[in-house]
Amino acid sequence: MQVKENGILKKYIPLAVFALAIFLLPSHISNYEMKTLIFVGINAIVAMGLCLLMGYAGQISIGHAAFYGIGAYTSAIITTTYGLSVWIGFLAAILLSGLVALLIGIPSLRLKGHYLAMATLGFGEIMFVLFVEMEQLTGGTEGILSIPPLSIGKFIFATSQQIYYVVWIVTILLLVVALNVIHSRVGRALRAVHGSEIAAQAMGVNTAKYKIQIFVLSAVYAGIAGSLYAHFVNFINPTPFTLNFSIILVIIVVVGGMSSIWGALAGAFVMTLLPEYLRVFQEYNLIIYALILMSVMIFMPSGLVPGFLNLINQFKQREGIWRFLESKN
Repeated sequence: MQVKENGILKKYIPLAVFALAIFLLPSHISNYEMKTLIFVGINAIVAMGLCLLMGYAGQISIGHAAFYGIGAYTSAIITTTYGLSVWIGFLAAILLSGLVALLIGIPSLRLKGHYLAMATLGFGEIMFVLFVEMEQLTGGTEGILSIPPLSIGKFIFATSQQIYYVVWIVTILLLVVALNVIHSRVGRALRAVHGSEIAAQAMGVNTAKYKIQIFVLSAVYAGIAGSLYAHFVNFINPTPFTLNFSIILVIIVVVGGMSSIWGALAGAFVMTLLPEYLRVFQEYNLIIYALILMSVMIFMPSGLVPGFLNLINQFKQREGIWRFLESKN
């Protein structure tokens, strides 16, 4: 019983501290910084879904920008073309993202390694072309204008602070879902698939089922983020949903730490905020940016969060050794 209680505390105390910090932050930052943190939250949602897929199930995807775009366009079309509620658009974005992921995942997840990566890359490029060419539906390169903001009844989330709280409430709720997934039987099955799919099958794990389920869940996360993005910026075109963004998402997960959901959050903060703060260096910002990423990969190859935890453990071990030697003396 004591072990179980310690496990619950270990899981939820950091979550409570993080949530408290997030909700106290707006009173100490500027409006511009608040808008930047809204993008951090949106990117974190996609990154958490991709972390579940890559870090825990070991399935590589380079096409998650497509699901992000599906969520954004679905929500935008439902609310602008058909004039339906924002929340109907939100639900439609979730359903369509999950359905497309199911249809794509069934054949694609039979592939492994770089073959799966190429399949998801191809899917992402196909969706980008459809976003551009289906002009009557998506507006083509001109995009969709006047997307309504998030609202509940007659109350409209108009200010940056109001949108900030909506985005981060959704982000924290999805963080709770992700933490529960990885600490459940499903999470153990995913880690088994990541370790050795053949061994997992031999132990009776239905690897195909779990791979499809986590692929759909990760796509739903991306669809939710896309819907929030559309109603935050009130305008979308195909530009944010390119291969470049899919690669950035992979970098976010790798930099933060693929084996940690908290790493996806850390990666989203670093990869979204870092370019903003490096703008002061003007033409040297890309060089500095690349050097920072290289340093992280060299000195913390497992990612920021696992690397930081390893440093803490090493420090504790050294402290323990010193205390042991002092007690002998």
